[in-house]
Amino acid sequence: MTLAAMENQTPGGLLREWRQRRRFSQLALANEAEVSTRHLSFVESGRAAASRDMLLHLSEKLAMPLRARNRLLVAGGYAPVYSEQPLDSPDMAAARVAVESILKAHEPFPAMAVDRQWCIVASNAAFAPILEGVAVHLLQPPVNVLRMTLHPEGLAPRIENFDECRSHLLERLHAQVVETGDPYLAELLAELRGYPVRSGSQATRPAKRIAVPLRLRMHGSDTVLSFLSTITVFGTPVDVTLSELALECLYPADDATREALLRA
Repeated sequence: MTLAAMENQTPGGLLREWRQRRRFSQLALANEAEVSTRHLSFVESGRAAASRDMLLHLSEKLAMPLRARNRLLVAGGYAPVYSEQPLDSPDMAAARVAVESILKAHEPFPAMAVDRQWCIVASNAAFAPILEGVAVHLLQPPVNVLRMTLHPEGLAPRIENFDECRSHLLERLHAQVVETGDPYLAELLAELRGYPVRSGSQATRPAKRIAVPLRLRMHGSDTVLSFLSTITVFGTPVDVTLSELALECLYPADDATREALLRA
């Protein structure tokens, strides 16, 4: 471990890392948190120890993810505050029912739930046909939806507007890396950028387009379905797993897609 990495395991180092990630100066964060700049400077340098409440207060002002807040507390010698329970645990029953209800209600349109690493944790019946033709090794749990989408043995050969979809997904993942500082996501981004770019992919830019569609040719067919996507998250999570869960629902981007899915 490098000296910089060791420093960032201290509460002061972690606070400085997140302050810089959020582009706060010490003065700006001190004003936002209503603490003295001198005290904040001492905490970051290790000359003063922050209380548990102060670390939680600063992490809230920095909008740190719950996982990072727990890490900050542990670095300061305190127990984690936020639980991290698997989705199938008894205490997560209400959340699990909510996820299953949303996915089921979205049929006959595809929908899935993914964790912080973009691995699929649940999906509805309408999502299964999309996976047809994807290489078996990409479908071994946990299935990473970004890897499956952009891999040359995944959906990539069947995405009609691959270039713009790839650009959109990589930009989205890059923003998430910047937002969370997650090393796994940084490695995933580097991996996805290394995949070959398919030649001949055409960007579709119809008049009055409101979002980047996913134009996907179905396996073994000339049928091309066009989708728009929405992301749904839980509004007030205090569990790490729940805070990192996202539901992605695909909606028909044109009448032909809607009619094809309703018929199916």
